[in-house]
This record gives sequence, C-alpha cells and structure tokens, in this order.
Amino acid sequence: MVIRIASQKDLRNLEWGGELIHFRRIFSDAFQNSLHGAAIIWIAEFNPFGLLGQLIVSLRSTRPELSDGRKRAYIYGFRVKPEFRSQGVGRSMLLHAEKDLIRRGYNLITLNVAQDNLGAWKLYESLGYLVVGDDDGEWSYVDHKGRRIDVHEPAWRMEKILR
Repeated sequence: MVIRIASQKDLRNLEWGGELIHFRRIFSDAFQNSLHGAAIIWIAEFNPFGLLGQLIVSLRSTRPELSDGRKRAYIYGFRVKPEFRSQGVGRSMLLHAEKDLIRRGYNLITLNVAQDNLGAWKLYESLGYLVVGDDDGEWSYVDHKGRRIDVHEPAWRMEKILR
C-alpha cells in the first residue's frame, strides 16, 4: 500500500466510481486549497485495487478552532472503502498524516466523528484521540449539480496532541 498526496488526476477517483460524486465540489475545493498551502489530500492505494482510502487535512480555515495555519489542523473527508476496513488502512493513513503534520510544526489535530460511527470512534481512541466536546453536525455543501445539501450529523469533537 502506498500513501501519497493526491494530484489533480486523482480527483475523479476520490468519487469512488460515482458513489461520492455529490462531493465533487468538496474534493475540488480541497485540492484548490492544497495548491495554496491550506490543505492536504492524502490517498491510500494498492494495485490492483486502486484507491483504498482518502483523508483531507485542513491546515488553515475560517474556523481557527478547527485549523489555524500554525499549530492546529483539522481532519475531514476521511474514509476507507468498506471492503478494506479493519485491515490497517485507516490507522496507517492517520499515522502518516500525523507524522507529516509534526514535520510541518503542527502540535494538535482536531476531527469530528459521527456519534453513531462507533468503529471510527474506536479507531481514533486507540490512537490517542480524546473526546473534547460535541458538535451539532449542522453543515452544508453544494453538490455536483449545484444544489445546496444540508446535513445534520451529530458528532463528537476529538483532539490529539502531536508529539
């Protein structure tokens, strides 16, 4: 398995054969942010299967409690294809991203995990992430057809101090 930073040619593959096409603009915006040093898109791939997982890190955003461009980064858009879960892909991706963030001088990672996603919560906890609060999970995005989609996904806010 190779974990690497996504290139523009990877953007369509992030849609997982159309399953995540509704997030096309999110992927495109994250890639544009990466070109300006405000984000990183990590992908895990393994031949002959291709893309196994993806993880977006916001380095700088308009919400400094999530990412401030100096010390605090925010993980979102983190997913592993179902058939590759519980095989170490997610753990490897998180550890890879953490090492990179330490190298860049970051010392805190923040993420939100859906309150009903017990598997992800257990993974984060096993890696030292702690619940520091809750989040109402109210957010929205514009899908690939230009429609605004409102999401309600109550979440736990988790943080990890990087060392």
